Amino acid sequence: MKFQVGDKIVVNHSNEDGEVVEIINDKMVLVNVRGVKFPAYMDQIDFPYFKMFTQQKIVKPKTEHKFIDDVKREKTTGRYKVADGVWLAFLPVFDKDIFDDDVVETLKIYLINQTAVGYKFRFWLRYRGETDLELKNEILSLSDFYLMDIPFESLNDAPGFDFEFSLLNPEKSKAEYYEASLKPKARQVFQKVEEARIKGDATFSFPLFTTYPARVVTEKMDLSKLNKAGYKMYDAKDARKHLPSAQSVIDLHIEKLHDKPSALSSFEMLTLQLDTFEKYLELAQLNHLKEFTVIHGIGSGKLRDEIHEILRYKKGVSSFVNQYHPWYGYGATEIYLG
Repeated sequence: MKFQVGDKIVVNHSNEDGEVVEIINDKMVLVNVRGVKFPAYMDQIDFPYFKMFTQQKIVKPKTEHKFIDDVKREKTTGRYKVADGVWLAFLPVFDKDIFDDDVVETLKIYLINQTAVGYKFRFWLRYRGETDLELKNEILSLSDFYLMDIPFESLNDAPGFDFEFSLLNPEKSKAEYYEASLKPKARQVFQKVEEARIKGDATFSFPLFTTYPARVVTEKMDLSKLNKAGYKMYDAKDARKHLPSAQSVIDLHIEKLHDKPSALSSFEMLTLQLDTFEKYLELAQLNHLKEFTVIHGIGSGKLRDEIHEILRYKKGVSSFVNQYHPWYGYGATEIYLG
């Protein structure tokens, strides 16, 4: 191996000094140049000894003093070859198969912030809707953040990369938070890997957003006409008084929800059951209940599956379980809120 971790190096194309911080494979290393880490092929870097002994000392002429505000800040993350915005970058790590061909073993994944502001972020890695990893951290302006490695073969399990961003320094004119999501298809990633290989690029990237959005200002509605027309109007602070009471258990059997269930189609029944479920789940959360049980019955399992799909993406739901219950058998799901 030509280079080892800790070796001092010089980047050929920019003549910048750096250090090897990680050996990725027999062709590529991770280097640190002025605090910025990025991957480089070994033929793109060299030992600095030749540079040290051949470069001439340059006597800098005296110049006028410059204030720090006059010095332009460099965008160091340009090495990832991304435009302005926030990006998700993938670094393929290659290995040899039994035929001595290069194959992608893993993907190193980085969050790239090529904007002038910093962000707080929450990140979820999900496979087929199931959360596999959750992370909460910050990323500064013009910097990158290493998220994780994933096996290349896991692309067949429909990975989803979900983010929630907020400003490190909040502004009244900007949105409180912004959600971004990336669900790349396996074929799409395979194509990106091949394009990067042809171009000689170490990474490929997907955009998450270009500009953090402004706060949406909603116009206040004039409710006086509705009030004059006979509609009941309530003050927002008194709204809780007019809501149904929260329940720790809700039974969704259709005969409990409608006087004439035979008059409803299957679609209408399911819609009524799901609307009722979401209504009482939100009431349970508003009233800070810790547990909430929904009785959905066994049947074909359609109602249970739809409820579980809603729960997977519902904020404030810490977990849920459908197991044997002494009162409801397997026809109920216990939900834990928090």
